[in-house]
Amino acid sequence: MLRVWDAGTGARMARVRFPDGERDLCLAYVPDLQAGEYTIAHAGFALSHVDRATAEATLRTMVEYGVLEEPGVAP
Repeated sequence: MLRVWDAGTGARMARVRFPDGERDLCLAYVPDLQAGEYTIAHAGFALSHVDRATAEATLRTMVEYGVLEEPGVAP
């Protein structure tokens, strides 16, 4: 995660780096996440807090299944 902020709507948001670019995620389900930490995300929402090893393993699995072309982890 690159940065975290509270949006004007009251939603806690984060700018997150993915292997294919950066996106904004809603932190409604895990509002305690901070910049530099890792998350599993789906459909614009951070779903869980994970450590770096878990993030790397998840990305390797996604590469193995053909979901991603190459591995990479970025906070």
